[in-house]
Amino acid sequence: MIDWTRIKDLRSEIGEDDFLEVVAMFLEETDEVVGQLDGTPDLPAVESRLHFLKGSALNLGLTDLAALCQTGERSAACGNAASVDLRAVTACYQTAKMLLLASLDQPKAV
Repeated sequence: MIDWTRIKDLRSEIGEDDFLEVVAMFLEETDEVVGQLDGTPDLPAVESRLHFLKGSALNLGLTDLAALCQTGERSAACGNAASVDLRAVTACYQTAKMLLLASLDQPKAV
């Protein structure tokens, strides 16, 4: 679900304060995009939104989310945006978000 080595490396590279800022910015931006995918999505925008989420997820080591987004992005690029399982993407995002936030309470565990 989460590449904890990536999280550890990122924390080490940029420092704890900057890491927390990156996570806050990630959540702010991705919450908005995931919200746009919920309900009745703008099908022409699905591909670009999934591309954005994929890139953001990869930066933070959210591997399962990135993989789902990549699959959906490819499908949308082939004209099949309506068949993308956006509920699965949203559910995966919520789970990854919960795990990521829980790890912030235990910085040495990651």
